[in-house]
Amino acid sequence: MQHDPFPRTEAMRRALSVQPDLRALPDLVFLEGFEMNGTASVAAVLRAHQIRRANPTLAADLRAELSGKTRPHA
Repeated sequence: MQHDPFPRTEAMRRALSVQPDLRALPDLVFLEGFEMNGTASVAAVLRAHQIRRANPTLAADLRAELSGKTRPHA
């Protein structure tokens, strides 16, 4: 699964504006793409799970945004 290197969601743009850790960018972009497109690959599911555990707020925000729901932000 190939991912666009730029954030496509408001949740990702917000997360990067708060903590722009470029070392984590490939993982965060992967998570964004995974949440948008999903995949049946076991490796991709495991990677997404690890990234979600390390970034629970971003994961919740991405899921909320992509499902059309809103989450309150601090």
